Amino acid sequence: MSIFMADTVERPSPRAKRTLLARLAKHFGNRFSTGNALREQHANTLTWIKCEPPDAVVFAESTPEVIEVVKLCAEARAAVIPFGTGTSLEGQINAPFGGISLDLSHMNRILTVHPEDLDCVVEPGVTRKALNDHLRDRGLFFAIDPGADASLGGMAATRASGTNAVRYGTMRDNVLSLTAVMADGSLLKTGNRARKSSSGYDLTRLLVGSEGTLGVVTELTLKLHGIPETILSAVCPFATIEGACNATIVAMQMGLPLARIELADAVQIRAAIPIRI
Repeated sequence: MSIFMADTVERPSPRAKRTLLARLAKHFGNRFSTGNALREQHANTLTWIKCEPPDAVVFAESTPEVIEVVKLCAEARAAVIPFGTGTSLEGQINAPFGGISLDLSHMNRILTVHPEDLDCVVEPGVTRKALNDHLRDRGLFFAIDPGADASLGGMAATRASGTNAVRYGTMRDNVLSLTAVMADGSLLKTGNRARKSSSGYDLTRLLVGSEGTLGVVTELTLKLHGIPETILSAVCPFATIEGACNATIVAMQMGLPLARIELADAVQIRAAIPIRI
């Protein structure tokens, strides 16, 4: 997940910051930390940007607790940085203006599964692998695979995709509705479980991919798919990239159910094949 600002890019005053940290420490106890190691962990980035940790880390366990944190930060004019598992590569969890890292990993309950409707309701801290482990006995799976065992809330916030996108789409296509806490602490629920609806603004698609800048996702309704009876894989060499692209286009035009497609050029092949001595 990424930075969600309380309508300001300025640091709170020292007095407001002290008051905010004291109130959060009193409310959350051992689920509140200002330790350097934990703060740096929650701002770790793989980009060229240096690590800029938040002022504190709070572990929320419910939607009311998220609302409480957002309201306190809004009052102090401090940034809120939602944190899932920290697997994104874009550096959204860095805290250049300080603020509070709101860790949602404890909100990891799978609330409801509707196998007959091919959907489920989860909290944002549920990871992709955990959900698929839970669904396996029902013959269902969640199709979006960004490569890492990311949290589903973070995947929605960053509009994650992956090699399955050619068949199953991205997170934009697989989030039916969600619940989010807005900057003032109000609660917004977008859409419902109905697959077909034409009333009102499509706020779900607005929030999916907003990278935490519009609200903190606290609940998601996700689309599920049946596990295929058979899965085949193949490695196909091509003389040119154009030839590989044309073969993919023809396969899709013919209606072949391609689930994953990955293009590996000569450099990637050399990197993947172990050196033989």
